[in-house]
Amino acid sequence: MHLSPLTPYPSPPYLRLEGITKQFGSFTANDNIDLEIQTGGIHALLGENGAGKTTLMHILSGLYRPDAGQIYLSGQPVTITSPNVAIQQGIGMIHQHFMLVPQLTVAENIMLGTGGALRLNLRQKAQEIAAMSEAYGLAVDPFARVSDLPVGTQQRVEILKALYRQAKLLILDEPTAVLTPPEIKTFFDVLRQLAAKQHTIIFISHKLEEVLSLCDAVTVLRRGKVVGTTPTQGTTRQDLAQLMVGREVLFHLDKGADRAAQKATGAIAPVVLAVQNLHVSDDRALAALKGVSFQLRAGEILGVAGVDGNGQRELADAIAGLRCATQGTILLNDTDITQWTPQQRVKRLKFGYIPEDRQKMGLVMPFSIARNLILKAFQRVPFCRRWLLQRSVIDAHASDAIQAFDIRATSGKLRVSQLSGGNQQKVVLARELSGEPALIMAMQPTRGLDVGATEYVQKALLAERARGAAILYISTELEEVMAMSDRIAVLYEGQFLAVLEAETATVTKLGLLMAGDRLS
Repeated sequence: MHLSPLTPYPSPPYLRLEGITKQFGSFTANDNIDLEIQTGGIHALLGENGAGKTTLMHILSGLYRPDAGQIYLSGQPVTITSPNVAIQQGIGMIHQHFMLVPQLTVAENIMLGTGGALRLNLRQKAQEIAAMSEAYGLAVDPFARVSDLPVGTQQRVEILKALYRQAKLLILDEPTAVLTPPEIKTFFDVLRQLAAKQHTIIFISHKLEEVLSLCDAVTVLRRGKVVGTTPTQGTTRQDLAQLMVGREVLFHLDKGADRAAQKATGAIAPVVLAVQNLHVSDDRALAALKGVSFQLRAGEILGVAGVDGNGQRELADAIAGLRCATQGTILLNDTDITQWTPQQRVKRLKFGYIPEDRQKMGLVMPFSIARNLILKAFQRVPFCRRWLLQRSVIDAHASDAIQAFDIRATSGKLRVSQLSGGNQQKVVLARELSGEPALIMAMQPTRGLDVGATEYVQKALLAERARGAAILYISTELEEVMAMSDRIAVLYEGQFLAVLEAETATVTKLGLLMAGDRLS
């Protein structure tokens, strides 16, 4: 790819990084990084999981200190020794996983840690926050409890928290990973307004279309080094993807001709999963699923599309045994497992489950890679004999998985908390796809992953489909569901409005169904 030079600016950049280097032992996370961002600019930072983006932003936000290099703000050298110093310098970071206290109100979360007078006039502060939210176009009720807010509104609270601390440089780490398409559009409007008011924004994302539509310029990191900086105008997502991974990335998935051949011969694969009239309640004891029925056959991917919050989590939890069905049955290979516990399903069934949140549900973060890989089998041979864990066998198993699934780690003894998001997801895949499961349930399997890791996950699941596994693929990414699925079910307010053949489904038709239009 040819990189167009950035247009020179008459004034010095608001942020300049010069030779930033950070090492963790023998591993170099950031290698002599130079970066410039203009005042009021929206600058994207791209790279594979593990490329060094988050480490670099942690240096800027005071969580890490660089081993070498210098940070300049408005042309002046600064030393950032802690998050408090970063805040004093006008730097605010909005993390991918929100740093909010769910039990507190919006106003309490925004003021948390800001100090102040001995007597707090909460109502006055709430009025100030309400005025600020209106001025920035970030409407939110300051007295609302955070746990009661939708994800998009919680993100507004995070931004307001940074602005309340007078941040002029906002760092956004995967800010759209948990937002719906309408929320993303509104969010981008807010970011453009902030940039117009001379706030400088660093936008970290794996969604190349978003980067190209929102940002002025983009810097790409690969293995800790800057490999290019270019204006987004005139750049394509293929160009950016190739810079990120160092090779051409195929955006079209080849699902093979096996299903077409199956249709042509009239062969019917056996039903692996049959769900009949399933009713499930949510955490508030309200009806989340209302009579869902479907069949999933061997060698088939059934995609479940829908706006987040329409019953996807409850459907996955019920099939995995994490939530009880109030009515209906779940059959796996003709066995009624509706009342089985999660432990029974893990012990007696060939069932792989990739949960939507790898950190909270998929992994034990303080555990090593090796231990996470045996979470479902640590009581069984060969990992356990006579009630003792076989460390050499566990370590060898981890080494094999690291190689087979291309997990970027020096050893299975490394904690999964030290891995990038993409490599954490590969650990989940390595565990859940082992043993050739008959049923695989993938819930948001590519959320927060870069193009290379997304391609890897999707190819791994397509390989399982070709082997004969039945796959339930649940995602809010409509294009992804269309690309991966053989059939697509649209879930709206706890019901399947329709189940369509993927080859004839259109974005318009699916979009209308996702909005509740039954296409009658």
